[in-house]
Amino acid sequence: MPLRTPEEYVASLRDGRRVYYRGERVTDVTTHPVIARAIDHASIDFRMAEDPRYRDLAVVTGDRGDQSRYFSTPKSADDLLARSRLIEAATRLGATLVVLVKEIGTDALFALGNVSGEVDARSGSSYAARVRAFHDRCASGDLAIAVAQTDVKGDRSLGPAELAARGNPDAYVRIVEKRADGIVVRGAKTHTSCTTNVNELIVLPTRAMSEADADYAVSFAIPVDTPGLTLVASPHGGAARDAFDHPISSRHKMMETLTIFDNVFVPNERVFLAGEWQAAGPLALAFVEFHRFTAISYKLPLVDALVGAALLLADLNGIERAGHVRDKLSWLVGYAETLRALVEASATRFRRHANGTAVPDPLTVNIAKMHFATNYHAAVARLQDIAGGTLATAPSGADLEIPEVGDWVRRSMLGRVGTDAVERLRALNLAADLTASDFGGYQEVLAIHAEGSIEAQKLTILRQYDAGAARAYARDLAGIES
Repeated sequence: MPLRTPEEYVASLRDGRRVYYRGERVTDVTTHPVIARAIDHASIDFRMAEDPRYRDLAVVTGDRGDQSRYFSTPKSADDLLARSRLIEAATRLGATLVVLVKEIGTDALFALGNVSGEVDARSGSSYAARVRAFHDRCASGDLAIAVAQTDVKGDRSLGPAELAARGNPDAYVRIVEKRADGIVVRGAKTHTSCTTNVNELIVLPTRAMSEADADYAVSFAIPVDTPGLTLVASPHGGAARDAFDHPISSRHKMMETLTIFDNVFVPNERVFLAGEWQAAGPLALAFVEFHRFTAISYKLPLVDALVGAALLLADLNGIERAGHVRDKLSWLVGYAETLRALVEASATRFRRHANGTAVPDPLTVNIAKMHFATNYHAAVARLQDIAGGTLATAPSGADLEIPEVGDWVRRSMLGRVGTDAVERLRALNLAADLTASDFGGYQEVLAIHAEGSIEAQKLTILRQYDAGAARAYARDLAGIES
């Protein structure tokens, strides 16, 4: 199959999948007023492959013809950098919102490719061949893929088996039956992005497991219309909105779901881990190594937008020469450019897996992600300070069209001499959508929790850093014999 058109992608979603939104069953996701917005946003990945401006970045040609670059396993720093540029370009077209219907799924495929062979070597299984076959199927079909990793967990102080013993066996997805031809799974995952509008769903373990948790050490892939799979979509950010007042969120949307597995059958060829509890932690970490690289790549347009909005509003408000404003602007530029430099460094400092796959440097990736996450709210505060309180109190675009007040609104919203009130309103609305709307709140939550918590990044940084060498250097400088 050649690369799919956006229209073919949309048509593939009309399969009777079981989706609920605000308590009602969605009969066709492609016509739902909220989910259709997310589908149009996700179509960016397919439109880029047809656009001469992006085709060389979005498409690679191999033995099997053209395919999306996303499915191309990185083998070098240049491959990782090209993947990063593609993610950044797609997110920029998405007006700061990542597309994610191919990015996250291929992160999972690369992780499975790295870990499955190691599991096979220990247990005599045939997972690696299954992963390769599924990877080829997704690439040749140009499929959209979501990943369900985060279990609902329940009491976070207890492990999966402990929760089951206390009456909550469904807090983590688990195997409830092993058959000759496959497995049956049950449980629920949360924070599952794009699930309403993809073709396939890859399930990964969320944490390391003990031997008692063996039934929860499971990974597989299923089509989204599989019987027993139910998607309960989050309503956050779903309200209809005007394009003038909400220049980003009126056009771009990502769906998130609570993903329920109610005795779902998975055939053997789609099972990638089934009880090998020792591999649960390594697989979870292998996915994170790729997905945090994806994350820092798609954060670049967002931080660029914060910088650009701050520069624009400083000009329109006539305050760009004020000392405190220049201080805030220089901080924002440094924030954005440090992130960009760390993204590039994480690719050039890659490590090579035994199978030849280039893995972004985990230390640099996690430093980049922590840099973004721990400074994001400070960046928002600086933009809001430069914008002023009008960010939250300005009239709407509709008020400009009312004869009795339109002229007053235009005169009242004037900024620096020589500027236009409508221009200033548009700039304020951009900053408000980024920082003072439900979309802005969504981005602030993602900054802390998406792709792993800040604490998880700190732990990884400490684990990846060569503390022994640093300590030995300090001992040598201090004159302490080893």
